[in-house]
Amino acid sequence: MTSLQASIFAVAVAVPSSAATSPLRRHRSLFTVRAQVEPSDKNVEIMRKFSEQYARKSGTYFCVDKGVTSVVIKGLADHKDSLGAPLCPCRHYDDKDAEASQGFWNCPCVPMRERKECHCMLFLTPDNDFAGKEQTITLEEIKEATANM
Repeated sequence: MTSLQASIFAVAVAVPSSAATSPLRRHRSLFTVRAQVEPSDKNVEIMRKFSEQYARKSGTYFCVDKGVTSVVIKGLADHKDSLGAPLCPCRHYDDKDAEASQGFWNCPCVPMRERKECHCMLFLTPDNDFAGKEQTITLEEIKEATANM
């Protein structure tokens, strides 16, 4: 697993975005890793299926590095386990429970629904330099990409 993948899956602690020059570099600089419990297989599968369906529905694609897709899906599943909602795993929140109940950052978040802007790089428009050509990912790919976390 790359440090980018581990960072995205981690509970995020944001730093100023002015340090970033590209989306992939921004993800490397925005997050630090903290230990956390592995999400349930049930919610990983639910979020995997949701992600595939939403990518097809929205005309978006997963990152060319499916490891990024994998860690974001696991982060969503972790929040579904702990908060009951798939709160964006790539942002810092002072009160995660309050944010989850408001729904603005629950996936798909409002910026994604309104403007197709996905902070996590889970759903990328075809013109994005990091967009792959796939809208599917298997549970095995997710497990393999995140095995060393």
